[in-house]
Amino acid sequence: QVQLVESGGGMVQSGGSLTLSCTASGFTLDPYDVGWFRQAPGKEREGVSFISSMGDRKEYMSSVKGRFTISRDDAKNMVYLQMTSLKPEDTAVYFCATSREQESDWKDFDYWGQGIQVTVSS
Repeated sequence: QVQLVESGGGMVQSGGSLTLSCTASGFTLDPYDVGWFRQAPGKEREGVSFISSMGDRKEYMSSVKGRFTISRDDAKNMVYLQMTSLKPEDTAVYFCATSREQESDWKDFDYWGQGIQVTVSS
């Protein structure tokens, strides 16, 4: 079955850390830019971070810069989002997604995982 699968979510206290993982079933991630997006209740989905296929370009939304780090391990077919200094406003469902574009923009991500809940308590 061809799909993206997220893992590593859960509940954490404010100031804590979590690392999300994204893997692909039925295909390999290495040709694709891979991104993380999130959607909080009552809000639109927003781009959090993405990494280019070569790993040489990383983009972050302003509110997570310095706190979140994206990385990829193509040998393991995995992309990670290390989240530190978590805040209650980081609470959302987090999705990983892929883009087939050479120079991706946030709008280019068009294949999505099911999402995973991250809850940060105050």
